[in-house]
Amino acid sequence: MAAAVGMHGSHFFESGAAVRASSLWAALAVGLGAFGAHALKPVWLERPEGLEVWKTAVLYHLVHSIVLLVLALQNSKIYRLPWLLMFTGTIAFSGSLYLLSTLGWRALGPVTPLGGALLLAGWIVLAGSAMRKSS
Repeated sequence: MAAAVGMHGSHFFESGAAVRASSLWAALAVGLGAFGAHALKPVWLERPEGLEVWKTAVLYHLVHSIVLLVLALQNSKIYRLPWLLMFTGTIAFSGSLYLLSTLGWRALGPVTPLGGALLLAGWIVLAGSAMRKSS
């Protein structure tokens, strides 16, 4: 929780740390995509359904990484909450899918919809923020 509070603070955004974190988060998504396509081939032979789950995790991770980067580059207070919601949502959504697809940890099943709800909340708060900014 302390890390989340620190990320929501003004210094995290004003110092450029949010841009760096977003860029590294996107790099991680690309790396995990490549890792899943190459190094995890033996896992997919055992668990072929896991490959599609992995691809979904990478897609959501990468798409939201780009959104995080765009929001961070705005350096505006109104985009901090959507950034935080999308970042934590990506951790929960994609992270649970990465583990579910490779390790089969079914106990993580409930975490995935929670992550999805955080992602949706991020988009809804972003829409509200954009409306506030334009008025």
